[in-house]
Amino acid sequence: MIVITGASGQLGQLVISGLLKQVPASAIAAVVRDPAKAGALAAQGVQLRQADYNDPASLDAAFHGAEKILLISSSEVGQRLPQHRNAVEAAKRAQPKLLAYTSVLHADTSPLGLAGEHKATEELIRASGLNYTILRNGWYFENYHNSIVGGPAHGGVLGSAGAGRIAAAARADYAAAAVAVLTATEPPQALYELGGDHPFTMAELAAEIARQSGQPVAYHNLPEAEYKAALLGWGLPEGLAALIADSDIGASQGGLDDRSRSLSRLIGRPTQTLADAVKAALSA
Repeated sequence: MIVITGASGQLGQLVISGLLKQVPASAIAAVVRDPAKAGALAAQGVQLRQADYNDPASLDAAFHGAEKILLISSSEVGQRLPQHRNAVEAAKRAQPKLLAYTSVLHADTSPLGLAGEHKATEELIRASGLNYTILRNGWYFENYHNSIVGGPAHGGVLGSAGAGRIAAAARADYAAAAVAVLTATEPPQALYELGGDHPFTMAELAAEIARQSGQPVAYHNLPEAEYKAALLGWGLPEGLAALIADSDIGASQGGLDDRSRSLSRLIGRPTQTLADAVKAALSA
């Protein structure tokens, strides 16, 4: 049984769709907080298991009989470490053949504030005694959807990433990496640094939006406080605005750059290009 946590999330659903192309639905268990909201997963024939990262007993039940577990990181920034600790402890009791975890690019050296919880979770996994694979995912192209769609109307894209290069890939690319690890016939690596094939700057993103939209779009680099204020002005919650602004500063320091092409090698194809990502967003 392959057990996927966070299965009703965007990444989890893509992972399950990919798994269904290679293994029977009866061999997949989707762990969700609210089964009533996971009808699309149930319709695909996978088994739904209710669990909450804050409830160790529910995790024990969800992981029962697991041969492989994909621990998709919690979305609750600031609460991830205790939640992940619960999941790792439950995995230790279940004793799967593999525990895979979705971390963040270069978690051990990253300047991004959100990397701390991932680094600490990785340490828990390494100390667990389980066979493990850590998938250090880079940035998603989907993170820039609103900037791509809104850029032509506003004539610009805002950020604090400076000239930092960003090795983004599509969420589907990272899902394919997880599927490759979970279905591998040979033991996968313990650690993968995963990013897009062609890192870009925010100025290059703006130029591509301009090229495809036919409208003038420039990149405006702002100090962190000003960018955060702009995000708050657009209605983002305080915590999310701070996280995005901090991540951009981290990107300016190289925190989201990667030239290894480990992702495309793992999935056996090139990752989504910047041009295709912009095209997909503008045509959505």
